[in-house]
Amino acid sequence: QVLLEESGGGLVQAGSSLRLSCAASGPTFHSYAMGWFRQAAPGKEREIVAAITWSSGTTYYADDVKGRFAISKVNANHTVYLQMNNLKLEDTAVYYCGAPGFWRPIRDRPEDTIYDDWGQGTQVTVSS
Repeated sequence: QVLLEESGGGLVQAGSSLRLSCAASGPTFHSYAMGWFRQAAPGKEREIVAAITWSSGTTYYADDVKGRFAISKVNANHTVYLQMNNLKLEDTAVYYCGAPGFWRPIRDRPEDTIYDDWGQGTQVTVSS
């Protein structure tokens, strides 16, 4: 079973930075991409924030984080990072790391798939 472990969340002031990490492990981990999602409140939709493919490093960013967030990867240890700069109040959410199941077909774009495996989530709270 795939295991995704997030870390790096916390309480920061608006305008600050945070870096989230997600380490993937497990004998069946052969996903072609990983992504960061967030859920602002229980019952609200979990939305994609950024994603990246392992092989080519193709990235995707949601419009409201472009220019502020950066996703990166270290293939050797199956770790993906999300550098979040100039954080805004509306970035407050639980952030989840996700991966498409290994059976999903490989696509050119990391957002063009269904994400099946999830980490436990890490809280990011931005205060004024």
